[in-house]
Amino acid sequence: MKIATFNINGINRRLDNLLSWLATAEPDVVCLQELKAADTQFPKAAIEAAGYGSVSRGQAAWNGVAILARDSEPVLTRDELPGDPSDTQPRYIEAAVNGILFASLYAPNGNPRPGPKFDYKLAWHERMRLHAAELFGTGLPVVLAGDYNIVPEPRDIYPTRSYDDNALVQPESRAAFQRLLDQGWLDALRKAHPNETIYTFWDYRRNRWPRDAGLRLDHILLSKNIAPRLDKAGIDRDVRGEPDASDHAPVWAILRNE
Repeated sequence: MKIATFNINGINRRLDNLLSWLATAEPDVVCLQELKAADTQFPKAAIEAAGYGSVSRGQAAWNGVAILARDSEPVLTRDELPGDPSDTQPRYIEAAVNGILFASLYAPNGNPRPGPKFDYKLAWHERMRLHAAELFGTGLPVVLAGDYNIVPEPRDIYPTRSYDDNALVQPESRAAFQRLLDQGWLDALRKAHPNETIYTFWDYRRNRWPRDAGLRLDHILLSKNIAPRLDKAGIDRDVRGEPDASDHAPVWAILRNE
């Protein structure tokens, strides 16, 4: 099974990019983020025509998450992160596909910091930690995939001082990601590339894509009972270089059959 996560950064604007990648990469399950489309604007028919069932939760102009499944209909289990009923931002969706529970998450950016946006980021990740612990404790095979908006380690960002005050690299942010790993989740991309510097995001500004001035923000975490099935993982970097591309590239992992 090939699973993937892709911050599409506007699904309708980049629908052709998405459909082209689906046809070429042929992932079985895709977690999408930053749809920037209300539920009524989600291109469900075009995605179905490409061979994928889908569940989504959107919002006009901002946020939004979805899960696609090839030749299958994802079974929606949750469309919000528990723990704060007042939080209406569509940043989390969960669905079962072929016996595996998938979560697509789009964590808050947290800038500027300090301030309420950074506080919200940390609170959101604490809610994520608590919910992830519940999922992990069920013993079910679970995949947590998405844009975590955290650079886990210094080697996950190009050499620069320009991000020193950025919420993505702060000790509190990195500690939040580490607390997830400490529960027993496996970082698929880092497991497959233990010694490499790898990026998944390149800002549009300051010529960062041509300079390969990237960050690793998009992660696929596997529960302990599915982690041994990891065969390989990688990044479809070429997608970032296409015309009118998202500023993220798709991240994928291949799981061996049981």
